[in-house]
Amino acid sequence: MVEWIETKPTWSDYLDMCKPRVVLLMLLCAIVGMCLASPNLIPIDLLFTTTLGIALVASSAAVVNHIADAQIDARMARTQSRPVAAGRVTPQQGMIFSAITGITGMAILYFAVNPLTAWLNLASWVGYGLIYTLYLKRATPQNIVIGGLFGAAPPLFGWTAVTNSIDLEGLLLLLIIFVWTPPHFWALALERKDEYSAVGVPMLPVTHGERVTRIHILVYTILLVAISVVPYFIGMSGVLYLAGALGLGIGFLYWAVVLLNDQNKRAPMATFRYSIVYLMVLFIFLLADHYIP
Repeated sequence: MVEWIETKPTWSDYLDMCKPRVVLLMLLCAIVGMCLASPNLIPIDLLFTTTLGIALVASSAAVVNHIADAQIDARMARTQSRPVAAGRVTPQQGMIFSAITGITGMAILYFAVNPLTAWLNLASWVGYGLIYTLYLKRATPQNIVIGGLFGAAPPLFGWTAVTNSIDLEGLLLLLIIFVWTPPHFWALALERKDEYSAVGVPMLPVTHGERVTRIHILVYTILLVAISVVPYFIGMSGVLYLAGALGLGIGFLYWAVVLLNDQNKRAPMATFRYSIVYLMVLFIFLLADHYIP
């Protein structure tokens, strides 16, 4: 059980609840989506308002996740020091903070960007903050697959911020992150299998075993590599991106195979860390390819 401490939360507690590293990766993907949507440089005011609005709405959803998972987080080594789980922030304080950041972010997106981008962010907030966190996470071992759709949307947000329309290219960027999410998170789930089992979260390694999970990771990684080169074949990107996507994909496949062989005990966390680098650098290649002749 979480026991809340009668102290005033610090600014770092509130920042921690926003999951800043996750949000920064989301913003990189959103910025790439914005840049790819236009042949010209993005106006600085649009870039600022879009990233600020997305960051605030995403942070609001992250805070809801902290509050809803507090009892679970308190029993897991990876998350027991989180502000709500550790009792430094009460649920009431967290909900007020979530409301302020979420409403502010939505207002910025609606009035300073466009309503479509605002509504898409609201849908993502509901999907991650409520549907995934309160239901899917505890209901099915495919939780991260279904829930991954909500976290895959940032590049589409960036695209719609510029075009005010949902187009194939923006959806393709979303699809890349959607397929990336399961192997990324299942690698961590392999490492934390016993903790997830102890708190009753039906992650795939818990419900179907490690071997099935490793096979799933390999299958999704193969699918990810195939999808990642589609931007080149539809004329959305050039040779620079193609080379980067293939090189990064080979690295991801290497770790997926290492996982499947199950001879390296450090492979789950190594794969998890590589997956973060993979997505970040893949989108940097997209950005570089867009601007380098």
